[in-house]
Amino acid sequence: MSAGPGSASGSTAGALRHVLSHLVTPLLMCIGMGLAYLGAFHAPEPHDLRVDVVGSGASAQVLAQTLQDKGDGALSVRTVADRDMAVNHLRTQQSFGAYVPGGSPELMVAGASSDTSATVVQKIFTEVAAGQGAPLQVTDVAPTADGDPTGQGIFFLLVAVSIGSYASVAVIGGAGAALALRIRAVLAIGTSFVVSLIGAAFAGPVFGLVDQGLGGLWAMAWLYSAGILLIGVGLHTFLKRWTTFGVMLLFVMLNFTSSGGIFRPELQPGFFGSLHSFWNGAGFVEGVRSHVYFGGHALGGHLLVLVLWFAAGLVLVGVAGAAEARRRREAAEKVREVEKAREAAEQGHGAVGSARGAVEPVPGAAAVRASAGAEEEMEEAVGV
Repeated sequence: MSAGPGSASGSTAGALRHVLSHLVTPLLMCIGMGLAYLGAFHAPEPHDLRVDVVGSGASAQVLAQTLQDKGDGALSVRTVADRDMAVNHLRTQQSFGAYVPGGSPELMVAGASSDTSATVVQKIFTEVAAGQGAPLQVTDVAPTADGDPTGQGIFFLLVAVSIGSYASVAVIGGAGAALALRIRAVLAIGTSFVVSLIGAAFAGPVFGLVDQGLGGLWAMAWLYSAGILLIGVGLHTFLKRWTTFGVMLLFVMLNFTSSGGIFRPELQPGFFGSLHSFWNGAGFVEGVRSHVYFGGHALGGHLLVLVLWFAAGLVLVGVAGAAEARRRREAAEKVREVEKAREAAEQGHGAVGSARGAVEPVPGAAAVRASAGAEEEMEEAVGV
């Protein structure tokens, strides 16, 4: 017997509801990416951007105060006694520009710290020098590698490692759903190792983003990737099909925008600037900068951020393991209930047959209904 029009219409409506429910995820991604990227990057403005004026005389003090007042919160201007102190501040990322006034004014920057911050500082002091009727000489005391002239290659390396990591979460969580959680965790660690090797290859021999410290960069890439994968695998136990959106929120929308790879927090709104102090992408970007260009200054703090995110992944996997064990126990209990119901149904049918003519099969029917209900509950519990 063929299905009628009503059956076909119901099937189409059900399929349509299924598609529409799944379209919620990409639409939320669209909204989230727009809010995150445009909110973080669409109108960068400096606030409390630290710069130094070199000199101890009255003229240096007056210039520093004038810049501070005219900046209206955009700059944090200090005077330093000499050029060596200014260079030290730049090489320890305590400032982002140092202006040496005089007949031949000089601006010192640290390009490896942030190309965009150096550009903002250069624009400001070019106008200052022009007001004094002199051309500005710009000196970069911490230049980037030849393969990364803009200093943003580390950010795009972050993007590549991040995508390799969070995309693998969907594969391990989906295709590997039947595997024990400990096996999925091992797969996550192994995958992060491969992803970090790919990242190191991009940074070194392929594009030459760094010209030293490649081993340390690889170690930070592995720690960063492993943290993402472990967190993602742990989240999959609870979020299921929403895991993709969850990891994109954590490791793309909030992560890329607060990493400091394009704009440092001094050029961003306060929300993203505050995330920069403890988010894992910032830990990676600033850790690599510190290791490669700034002699390891403040490297310990950036490594601590990466370690804490890795530890959070381990904890989340442990919590997920406990949740999955509880679900297995509940499913096993449902199976036992179904088996008991079936036995009761069989006994009921046997009693009806031996009565030879009894007309009240209620006990057997009740048992069958109980069995069917128990089976439905079991299927719901195990996700069938």
